[in-house]
Amino acid sequence: MKYIALIYSTPGSSPAYGTPEFGPFMAAYQAANERFAKDGVLVAGEALEESSTATTLRIRGGRTETLDGPFAESKEQLGGYYVFECRSLDEALRYAAMIPTATYGSVEVRPIQNLQQS
Repeated sequence: MKYIALIYSTPGSSPAYGTPEFGPFMAAYQAANERFAKDGVLVAGEALEESSTATTLRIRGGRTETLDGPFAESKEQLGGYYVFECRSLDEALRYAAMIPTATYGSVEVRPIQNLQQS
């Protein structure tokens, strides 16, 4: 089954680029990525630009509306994701716990619906 791990953090809570802590933080991501690939669970994963770069789209009454920025105001913002192929939620949670931002923010893990299933 596929699971998505949505990575949330409050802006400024993770080590900033150029600080002494940034190198080890990125090295931890590299190590996690290598582990996910080695174990064969990594389907996809990407970091996202800041939420201020988002454009929100809605269709209301047949009209398309776009708004600059995220739809909801929140302290924690979506910063990236991984998609894992795992046998169980427990296995997906074990891999999600390896995501370094879990130390500074949170990681939401959800099963991905298989709409092709009969």
